Amino acid sequence: MIEIRNISKSFNDKQVLNGISGKFKNSDTSLIIGGSGTGKSVLLKCIVGLVKPDEGQVLYDGRDFWSGDTETKRAVRREIGMLFQGSALFDSKNVEENVMFPLHMLTNMPKSEKRDRVAFCLQRVGLENASKRMPSEISGGMQKRVGIARAIVMNPKYLFCDEPNSGLDPLTAIKIDDLIAEITDEFEITTIVVTHDMNSVMGIGEYIMFLYQGRKLWEGDSNSITETNIPELKEFLFANKLLKEIKEKEEEGS
Repeated sequence: MIEIRNISKSFNDKQVLNGISGKFKNSDTSLIIGGSGTGKSVLLKCIVGLVKPDEGQVLYDGRDFWSGDTETKRAVRREIGMLFQGSALFDSKNVEENVMFPLHMLTNMPKSEKRDRVAFCLQRVGLENASKRMPSEISGGMQKRVGIARAIVMNPKYLFCDEPNSGLDPLTAIKIDDLIAEITDEFEITTIVVTHDMNSVMGIGEYIMFLYQGRKLWEGDSNSITETNIPELKEFLFANKLLKEIKEKEEEGS
């Protein structure tokens, strides 16, 4: 479980996060949602250790990351897997080499074991026949799956996904959501997804945190979110529904 307590962060006298607390449970797919500029990405960076909060705690199974010593931080970082918004694959490396990269950097595992681990992860995401292909030779959805394989190759306890559906068509986005949820449950990972995709919210949101102007205004699950009486959340849900309808009409006309 990951717990955050009273996280606050400011940049140049502008407060971006204001006293945010929450619990992200093991084997749950948890979502952080909100409009642009609400602090979603900054909160994620505070949790994963890329940005230090001005106040508050980030606890990984009881271990206080920001107050911990160097060894504690190193241990937590080795247990983290990350799926970046743009997949962040190395163009000069093939699929197998991209997935193997963390093993080269962070382990002394024998080469044969690395290959076995990479083969397992690629098989799990349905890319066992694409190991020798280059990123430029595969689709955007396949690139996301390579990113997921790389994120889980170190057998992480914690998985973070930053806008995993960015740039994907609706059907592919749903498949990526389902894959993330399946892996979370199968390997009992604590997963946090930053997204504004309402398909993700309604499909895999076991715990959802809604941010507005740097504050947590609501938390719950996909079953209760549509029953909210919070004006800001209702506006967010309506805007996303309207955007989805516009995109669907554009796709029908193309």
